[in-house]
Amino acid sequence: MEITAQSVWSNCLAFIKDNIQPQAYKTWFEPIDAVKLSGNALSIQVPSKFFYEWLEEHYVKILKVSLTKELGADAKLVYVIKMENTYGNKQPFTEKIPSANRSALKSQDVDVPFNNKSPELRNPFIIPGIRNVKIESQLNPSYSFENFLEGDSNRLARNAGIAVANKPGGTSFNPLLIFGGVGLGKTHLAHAIGVDVKDKYPEKTVLYISAEKFTQQYIDSVKKNNRNDFIHFYQIIDVLIIDDVQFLSGKTGTQDVFFHIFNHLHQNGKQVILTSDKAPVDMQDIEQRLLSRFKWGLSAELQTPDFETRVSILRNKLYRDGVEMPEDIIEYVAKHIKTNVRELEGAIISLIAQSSFNKKEITINLAKDIVEKFVKNTKREVSIDYIQKVVSDYFQMDVNTLQSKTRKRHIVQARQLAMFFAKKYTKASLASIGSQIGQRDHATVLHACKTVDNLSSTDKQFRKYVEDLSKKLAL
Repeated sequence: MEITAQSVWSNCLAFIKDNIQPQAYKTWFEPIDAVKLSGNALSIQVPSKFFYEWLEEHYVKILKVSLTKELGADAKLVYVIKMENTYGNKQPFTEKIPSANRSALKSQDVDVPFNNKSPELRNPFIIPGIRNVKIESQLNPSYSFENFLEGDSNRLARNAGIAVANKPGGTSFNPLLIFGGVGLGKTHLAHAIGVDVKDKYPEKTVLYISAEKFTQQYIDSVKKNNRNDFIHFYQIIDVLIIDDVQFLSGKTGTQDVFFHIFNHLHQNGKQVILTSDKAPVDMQDIEQRLLSRFKWGLSAELQTPDFETRVSILRNKLYRDGVEMPEDIIEYVAKHIKTNVRELEGAIISLIAQSSFNKKEITINLAKDIVEKFVKNTKREVSIDYIQKVVSDYFQMDVNTLQSKTRKRHIVQARQLAMFFAKKYTKASLASIGSQIGQRDHATVLHACKTVDNLSSTDKQFRKYVEDLSKKLAL
């Protein structure tokens, strides 16, 4: 039987597959192609320089053992790094670079195709056809550290943000993950870090993007067959800020590409800043290899601000807008809107607008009317986690029991009620609800909602469950 590059590499892969974790094999060995066998030198093609460096750092020993078994003690391995030439000059040249670990395999060289001009990276933020090498940061300059007031609820996150802005990529806070509930200032703080970096280091490339937009850009790049351009663009960013990273939940392709971008940036001393509505340990449908990287740096929580901080936030807002307001009204608003800074500022803006447009004096009664309407309009902003906690407490069980696989009737009913209220009070998809409530699928959630509707009309006791929980969740 003729020995070919493919047959040698196939035998190597069989050995490697038996000796490493399945996920590691899938990530780091399945994408490799054998391209040439010349004597005792096997050439393999890898997707990127980073890919080659990772293999050299983590898998060089097993590569050596497997190749020696096939080609003998003088076996050599040559990496060919594939860089799709989707832009610029069509004629690449080959440049030899020394191995990162020459002692491990003899005479090991890496063949790296490069364009003989600097590649012109495709910028997803630039309209096609318009030449522009400048990358707009997408930052909002009005979100600054100056108007992000410090309190006990945010001190760690704010100070970590300042440290990162002073030395991006040079602190142990990489990545910096800022997490917390709706309206507590995650986006504001993320922008503030970026704005401060741009002020201190104008030469650095800073980019803010939502995870939703990042996902859409990735999907577009796959459709247009320029995935490499997408990756290369993000790999040149010095400070990458991704907002609402929990949006990557369940999006395997986007998670995979972000994993490689993250590794490249982190390895090259670039700064990554992420925001999320929950801590890494509570994230659903995010790959473990990505979650582990989220934990490399610092996870800083933004908590609900205390009364004093809420008063300070309102005073600062009024000062910036050049508006005066009686102290008792400021305190009234701060006392009654407790959980959301965005709502807090929104109520003050509404109060000023009502007074100005309707030529009404700002009084406690006017403040009561505004606050009451404002709070009513935001009652339904409850999370699936919160719904599960309320339902679990009501039935005197813990959340783990609610999410378990048990088929005991009272636990099944509690779980179905949690799914029913999650569909009623949140904007989450059926698949997302099922995933967060015990790793169920969308069909289970649909069945749960129908069951709750049916039992509510036929079972008096069950109807009472629904009414009681409705009152608790309606706040």
